[in-house]
Amino acid sequence: MNSKVEYKKNMESVNHSFVICAYKESPYLEECILSLKKQTVKSNIIVVTSTPNSYIENLAAKYHLPYYINTGEGGITQDWNFGYACAKTKYITIAHQDDVYHKDYLATALRMCQDAKKPLIFFSNYYEIREGKPVVKNRLLTIKRIMLLPLCIRIFWKSRWVRRRILSLGSPICCPSVMFVTEHLPEVIFKNGFRACEDWEAWETLSKLPGEFVYSPQMLMGHRIHEDSETSAIIGDNKRSDEEYQMFCKFWPETVAKLILKFYAKGQDSNQL
Repeated sequence: MNSKVEYKKNMESVNHSFVICAYKESPYLEECILSLKKQTVKSNIIVVTSTPNSYIENLAAKYHLPYYINTGEGGITQDWNFGYACAKTKYITIAHQDDVYHKDYLATALRMCQDAKKPLIFFSNYYEIREGKPVVKNRLLTIKRIMLLPLCIRIFWKSRWVRRRILSLGSPICCPSVMFVTEHLPEVIFKNGFRACEDWEAWETLSKLPGEFVYSPQMLMGHRIHEDSETSAIIGDNKRSDEEYQMFCKFWPETVAKLILKFYAKGQDSNQL
């Protein structure tokens, strides 16, 4: 049976999709796919790309995954929005090709969202993968976990004031750990224009909506840091600092935003090998 037909059939019983945004020829793509296949709760998995090649196509075929090509404008936000649109399920996780997911990621996400009244997004704590080894603690991870401490208390999940105060100091939300609850969200999540803080901008927009930011302090995924990553490239050309300043200005007067940026920029060092 055609993989896309199977995908549509599965959606009738499973209401979640992992959308793998593949780019060029990542040596970590297969590891990502396998971590999704090993979830204790089975889900739909699709692969989308704006850089089609035989490497991605062969891996999708090997694991019988639907494969979609973005023939429109390419880019991070464009690819994420394209993948989001391809998945027609209630719950969607945009998986980054270099990352891996704990086998209980989806089970935990679904359980916690089903216990919430009006979940907007679910996200979790995470660890880093550096040179093939897990790193569960460093300065940046510690700061992010401290920032998210209020959301360890369930009553604060629905507080727009709390989540905006958290986001006013930076973005501690790990983008690939996020599961979107589409019935409570707009059709387009990411705005074009930002290249480094596109996820932070999305969380800032969603933080204004009534509903809950559901957070699990469990480390349910591994985020890979390597020299070829988009994050490292953006830091190298100073694009991130420009966008971070724009984001701080959404919460603070320009003078205060510049002051916060000086301290926040030091955290970029943790995204380099």
